Amino acid sequence: METAVIERRQSTREMQPFWDELNLAQKFSVAELQRFGYELSFVRHATSGSLAVLRAGNKFAAINHEGVIDTAPVITIRH
Repeated sequence: METAVIERRQSTREMQPFWDELNLAQKFSVAELQRFGYELSFVRHATSGSLAVLRAGNKFAAINHEGVIDTAPVITIRH
């Protein structure tokens, strides 16, 4: 059990730069999705504002600059 806690902390630390890029509305929405197992993967920046992208297994979700959650986003993931 202790190992899972350490891994979670490391993951949180790695995501901190992305978290800092979110506005307050996005942070609330990210926190809501985290309750369902989603984790913040990255933040994309566009002229319309930032887009937070989260992942839970093979499912993705996106949160726009207004904090609106889209659980079926049409996004291209680069490898």
